[in-house]
Amino acid sequence: MSPSILSDDEAWAAVLRRDRAFDGRFVTGVLTTGIYCRPSCAARHPARANVRFFVNGEDARAASLRPCLRCLPDDVARDEKAVLRAIKAIKAAEAPLPLGQLAAGAGYSPSHFQRVFSRLTGLSPTAYARALREERAREALAESGSVTGAIYEAGFESSSRFYDAMEGKLGMAPSAWVKGGAGVTIRWAVVESSLGPMLVAATDKGVCRLSFGRGREELERLFPSAELVEGGSEFAALLQRVVAAIDDPSSGRDIPVDVRGTAFQERVWRELRKIPPGETRSYAEIAAAVGKPRAVRAAGSANGANHVPVLIPCHCVVRSDGSLGGYAYGLEIKQKLLERENQG
Repeated sequence: MSPSILSDDEAWAAVLRRDRAFDGRFVTGVLTTGIYCRPSCAARHPARANVRFFVNGEDARAASLRPCLRCLPDDVARDEKAVLRAIKAIKAAEAPLPLGQLAAGAGYSPSHFQRVFSRLTGLSPTAYARALREERAREALAESGSVTGAIYEAGFESSSRFYDAMEGKLGMAPSAWVKGGAGVTIRWAVVESSLGPMLVAATDKGVCRLSFGRGREELERLFPSAELVEGGSEFAALLQRVVAAIDDPSSGRDIPVDVRGTAFQERVWRELRKIPPGETRSYAEIAAAVGKPRAVRAAGSANGANHVPVLIPCHCVVRSDGSLGGYAYGLEIKQKLLERENQG
């Protein structure tokens, strides 16, 4: 049986890379030795003709294979349970929990638990707790009428700690976040591009919205309290770069953006900007790259929630079988952007 979602070729490629992000998604059965391993097993690679992939250890054992004593593939499930327990404890705690306490709860040494936690989530326990507080702050600020109340609700001991932690991550100031862009000036224009009319809007930190076939009403919905200023000399140079990126999408990777989302969404968006021009990634590969190999659907949703397509190249993400998948502005535009990536 082939591992769910992945093709055999993708699974074999992960084995050759010894990619830890795929541990737990499948096991590699070696028919000549009678053992099965994690994709990341450090043992010498077997011949491809002797390999068969299984969804999990149970399926491999049903085929009369036994677990590798070097990489202990069945411990992946134990690792996942330990990390899930730690995440539950982190979420329930009023203050950050020491690494030693989390590791002791899992029955691991602190250094081993840190490695396991980082491999499965993409973050250390400390970074995960910090990201959780930041995400709670975003949600609380979006729902609350009080910035101060939202700060403490998110678990920050003081407003100064909150502002230090969130500096440069919210883009707009927290008070502006709560009030739909109040106090923020957003310059915008609708221009003709080779893909049709395009809305471009930017704060002083970068592009905050790019869309096709939309107008001012979209900005009024997204930023109801912001000051919307059409055009402007300060905006012209940035606008010119964005228009050029439509014809050569590979040139848009370094254009500054001012976007916001959940911690997971922002990790996905960062991975999208790392895709080399002319290359694509599957939704499964993006999920694995952010340390959540099972969160393929969530990665797809984060891809679709991108505020600045082209600049954050969500068009470069396709299905595992190579088909285009979805795109907010139609598959014809996605196909054209991919063709231009390859020509750049």
